[in-house]
Amino acid sequence: MLQIEIETVWRFRKENSPQTVVVMLGILNEIRKTGKITSAASDAQLSYRHVWNLIEQWSAFFGVPLVETQRGKGSKLTAFGEKLVWAGERMQARLSLQLENLAQELVTEIKPFLEQRPQVIRVHASHGFAVSKLREFLDRESGMGVDLRYVSNQNSLVSLAQGACDLSGVHLPRGELRAQGIKACREWLDPREDRVIHFVTREMGLMVKRGNPLKITALKDLVDRKARFVNRDHDSGTRMLFDQLLALHRIPESRINGAQHMEFTHAAVAAYVASGMADASFGVEAAARQFGLDFIRLLTEDYFFVCKRTFLDTDPMRRVLDIMKSREFHKAVGALPGYVASNTGAVSGVKDFLEKMHSDR
Repeated sequence: MLQIEIETVWRFRKENSPQTVVVMLGILNEIRKTGKITSAASDAQLSYRHVWNLIEQWSAFFGVPLVETQRGKGSKLTAFGEKLVWAGERMQARLSLQLENLAQELVTEIKPFLEQRPQVIRVHASHGFAVSKLREFLDRESGMGVDLRYVSNQNSLVSLAQGACDLSGVHLPRGELRAQGIKACREWLDPREDRVIHFVTREMGLMVKRGNPLKITALKDLVDRKARFVNRDHDSGTRMLFDQLLALHRIPESRINGAQHMEFTHAAVAAYVASGMADASFGVEAAARQFGLDFIRLLTEDYFFVCKRTFLDTDPMRRVLDIMKSREFHKAVGALPGYVASNTGAVSGVKDFLEKMHSDR
């Protein structure tokens, strides 16, 4: 299966000057994490001398040092170097899913012109770290192509109903909000033709700066502490869930400082908080831990897939279920903070599934 990767390049140019410089933010980020230029050189597969020359070139271009080196104490980024790295982290988190979708669209467009035509499974799913992990396993172990598009809960079920995808990924909260989630999904579930595949559970909550300096422990603290908040986009299932939580606790969105400032992924909002541009956000625990943030759990979600009954007996779907049930995949999911492989790969009818969802609330 052909794979395409689209990457961003940070190219700087001064006004009225032909000189440009390309800053490799991965090198700076590795220095930030390890304090070693040797580690950054190894990670970039470049020589130490070449990396050091690049750092000097970048510093000369900006007229500001990016890295400070002290004998016996290693290296660290300057305040300007830190600012560049965190800007890169935010941009990567913000754009990564859009770039993945664009790359997959390009693969879909050109594959009819290629001689090699492997089986492809079309997945439309709400974004999640376990979904990305499943795609990794399918790419690596099954030899099967995966056309993965990240869309909202409702849009993924609409895609399935219209035949635009083979697997639809959806998540439902446990607790008081479960009934609302079921009601939103029920409209697009066909009890006769649809089947539900259990996947994982994941923890959802507030991401805050390390050490939780504002002492946030609940939603109301966002208002009481006047915390700067960064929200998810209106089309995401996570944004819908957050809005439902606010309504449940009778907190007007207008009282959340920054509620209208939006990013498009769990990682993007986490990066925004980690870079100091916000005090808090809402999302999955795995994103918080990825960026070294503290996490205040608010609820657990069940994540599952839906497919058509006839698709269950196809070779691509059998491969998907084999991977979901494998020990290796369960181990990989268990390594994701806040994720648990729960009855993963088990298949239910819609009626039985909804009854179980009601009883487990």
